[in-house]
Amino acid sequence: MSNRIEKDTIGEIEVPEDKHWRAQTQRSFQNFKIGDEKMPEGVIRGFAYLKKACAIVNNEKDKLDHDKKDAIVAACDEILEGKLNDHFPLVVWQTGSGTQSNMNVNEVVSFRGTEMLKEKGSDKTIHPNDDVNMGQSSNDTFPTAMHIAAVLSVKRQLIPAIEKLAGTFKNKSEAFNDVVKIGRTHLQDATPLTLGQEISGWYTMLETSLESVRQTVDHLRELAIGGTAVGTGLNTPKDFGEKVAATLTELIGEEFRSAPNKFHALTSHDSITNTHGVLNSLAGDLMKIANDVRWLASGPRSGIGEITIPANEPGSSIMPGKVNPTQAEALTMVATQIMGNQTTISVANSQGNFELNVFKPVIVYNFLQSVRLLTDGMHSFNDNCAVGIEPDHDRIKQHLTNSLMLVTALNPHIGYENAAKIAKQAHAEGLTLKEAAVKSGILTEEQFEEYVNPQDMV
Repeated sequence: MSNRIEKDTIGEIEVPEDKHWRAQTQRSFQNFKIGDEKMPEGVIRGFAYLKKACAIVNNEKDKLDHDKKDAIVAACDEILEGKLNDHFPLVVWQTGSGTQSNMNVNEVVSFRGTEMLKEKGSDKTIHPNDDVNMGQSSNDTFPTAMHIAAVLSVKRQLIPAIEKLAGTFKNKSEAFNDVVKIGRTHLQDATPLTLGQEISGWYTMLETSLESVRQTVDHLRELAIGGTAVGTGLNTPKDFGEKVAATLTELIGEEFRSAPNKFHALTSHDSITNTHGVLNSLAGDLMKIANDVRWLASGPRSGIGEITIPANEPGSSIMPGKVNPTQAEALTMVATQIMGNQTTISVANSQGNFELNVFKPVIVYNFLQSVRLLTDGMHSFNDNCAVGIEPDHDRIKQHLTNSLMLVTALNPHIGYENAAKIAKQAHAEGLTLKEAAVKSGILTEEQFEEYVNPQDMV
């Protein structure tokens, strides 16, 4: 592969001939051979939207001529269409401000934009700093790209996935509302409820998380652009941040606004941390739901076995016929990853020393990974497990009939101590509650049947 020579303020460096990046990207590519976690595509797309909006505003401010503006816009559109994905090679583990990724986008846009100008017969060239990065700094562009990526991932990926799974559980709750079963607290028998009531707790968890996500995402709409290096807005035209935010709103179809305090926007990422806190809470709920599902489906003969779930694949390489709750296991592993990401983001957000947080790449990487994993995990769990949940009516009836906690219905009639006496006698002697109640002499068979009706206890 042949190389070409590119220059920056450090000096000359060889760059692969077939790549659109320039010197600064190449230096980062060579200097940070750390892991294989690449800068997320969502961040690159956020940058493309931002560079496009900045070019439009700079043109409106008579800072950038029409030809250059059009070329920058066209190059950004190619990024958004996925045509230039091979030209963004940088890893997450780089400078904490994301400067190299900002310059990677600047260089690719300038290279491709200059090509486009030449194709039209123009001898103009687009400079990565002076033209593409006009009125900007990595310190305000990277957090802006972070927020654009966060808003789009939450609105277009995560929220629909929550709505889908919540809808499935809502339908199951309504369908199974008359299926009376024994409740459980502390992993011990408790009073009856319906399977529909039990599942209603699951979909309400999801609906609560959904409402919280919608509330917190509003803070992500505030953008740092216009603050430049330290928040003062040095080298930006008047109202630059406000104009860029309005242009982004028009381009993307999602509301964005200029952050009222750019010093805060550069040095803190509490809004992303806050939103991820909701994702962490959602992960906790999904862990609870998935665990409930696999407990209720446990067996098929030696466990609880009150519901059945789809048999998607063989569960063992040695035990023939074994089927495992694999979708629940995958979802719970996703939940643990999100909980780990919450710790990483919380610690990274606390490192906003003076005018700049320098943990931006790791924050956005973990945030977008959480959104992707939760989105994919909920779709997979919904499509391959939740929609196929059905009650095992015989097993449910067996557990309900044998439960000692139906004795709770006797409290108002014979008192707590007499009811406890009947329950303990039934357990010790292997009797049904009715048999123990009659044998104790506390109740007649007719009285027991009048007082103890599981359908009346839900």
